[in-house]
Amino acid sequence: MVKPIGEKIRELRLQNKLTLKDLAQQTGLSVGYLSQLERGLTDIATDLLGTVATALQVDRSHFFQQPRQAPRRILRSYEKEIFQIDSARFIHYHLTNQIGEKSLLPRFIELLPIGSAEPILPYSHEGEEFVYVLEGVLSLFIENEQHELFPGDSAHYPSATPHNWANYTSKMVRLLVVSTPNPFPDKGTGQ
Repeated sequence: MVKPIGEKIRELRLQNKLTLKDLAQQTGLSVGYLSQLERGLTDIATDLLGTVATALQVDRSHFFQQPRQAPRRILRSYEKEIFQIDSARFIHYHLTNQIGEKSLLPRFIELLPIGSAEPILPYSHEGEEFVYVLEGVLSLFIENEQHELFPGDSAHYPSATPHNWANYTSKMVRLLVVSTPNPFPDKGTGQ
């Protein structure tokens, strides 16, 4: 099983004998945000993860299972593997065999239900995102507004706009997400 990013951050922070306050000072992130991240209550953008990785003296790739590369352009449904689990509620699958040298990162994401009382902190990062709801009801937060997206609904926005997602229902939400930039450039086997 893939270990959540927040859990890895906490382990490294403790190994480096850093408090949450120390890490917050080094990264410019709030203690509250880092605490929620470590407990799996929020996510972190790839560029912010790079800042945390630098403070913890590791490469950003330390937090990810390296994507499987294959020379084939086709990825069969039975070949799809879990790439990452975020915040113990997001399950990420890559939808390509050739991540390197590509500018888009296509993913299939499953969101597990969470309690409606849990606060969702918006975040921003470089690039843009396209989200298409395949199943369930997605709560999409964009610039302090909450939108409910249903199967067949989509959203396309610059990632620099504060945003986040949640599943406040009792059923799984499944999404197709295409985003830029690709956090795994130049690691592929070509086209």
